[in-house]
Amino acid sequence: MLNNIFLFKGKKFQDLKDLNIYCYPNEIISINDKSLVNKIIKEHDKENINEKTNSNHSIIDKPIAQFIKELNIYSSCIDGKIIIGLIFEEDDNPYDYKEIFEELLSETLNRGVIYSLDDEIEVENLLISMFIDIRRFGEEVIEKSSEIDYYYQSDSFFKAFLFGIDDVGKSSLVRRLKTGEFNDNCFTPTKNFNIEYIKPESGNELVAFWDMPGQLYFRKKWLIGIHDSNILIFMVDIANQRRFVESKRELWNVLNNHKLDGIPLLIIGNKIDLLNYSQENYDTQLQNLKDELSQNFDFDTIKNREWTFLFTSVKTSFNVDNVIPTILHLISS
Repeated sequence: MLNNIFLFKGKKFQDLKDLNIYCYPNEIISINDKSLVNKIIKEHDKENINEKTNSNHSIIDKPIAQFIKELNIYSSCIDGKIIIGLIFEEDDNPYDYKEIFEELLSETLNRGVIYSLDDEIEVENLLISMFIDIRRFGEEVIEKSSEIDYYYQSDSFFKAFLFGIDDVGKSSLVRRLKTGEFNDNCFTPTKNFNIEYIKPESGNELVAFWDMPGQLYFRKKWLIGIHDSNILIFMVDIANQRRFVESKRELWNVLNNHKLDGIPLLIIGNKIDLLNYSQENYDTQLQNLKDELSQNFDFDTIKNREWTFLFTSVKTSFNVDNVIPTILHLISS
């Protein structure tokens, strides 16, 4: 599985003072680790790094596999002045990713969206986009091939795209659905997207949950992974009214994309356990809250898709057992 992606950029690789290093999702390589950086660069020097000509196309060298300081690295040199590298788990075979790595580099640098690698934001955009595509390839083709092939070739394989702003409980929901457990000490917001495959206890379906980070910086990346989704799942923290406006804006940014028309939507109002409701007239109180949320988020104006709403508490497991059946019902309808 791909763990990290990095990029070295400088006028001369050997001049570490002039070298800029970018990593995603973790700062796994630092300019201060001169030994590691030099070993990565030196291996590309042996390959006689190509210098860029006057062509508009980037020159992409064949990737090189290295194992340095317990890091399983697979990197390529671009135009003799940029190194893009992947870092895999120790037991992975980097050459399984050769075709997808070279194809993505060629598409993003020569045939698709041209990134200005002189712009820090565009460098980060490139790394995140490639990370998502390669991680997806690893999950769906390399690591899960034996498990996924049967489902993927049938009508029983579904992609569920889970989104919402940070700290609403998305990753906790996936963990609860996958393992039945809830980690009360897991408060750090997710900083990278994850794919989890969940098979219901009954039936032959397999649901691939795409869990997307919700911090502001990552929201513009949602549309990279949303394509080919069978269902959209939007989660909101109903106990945090201060962020309703922000959450509503992000929901409608997605729903207003006409390419996504027709894809069913499940809206999950999470953290119901944080609201103090009496047992008396409990159902009436929930209905009133649902009406208030609908007014705040304009749920009743949702068009061009089937949709429904569920209250949950991932922490107490309230209504979590209805999530998968509701997903399958929406997809089938």
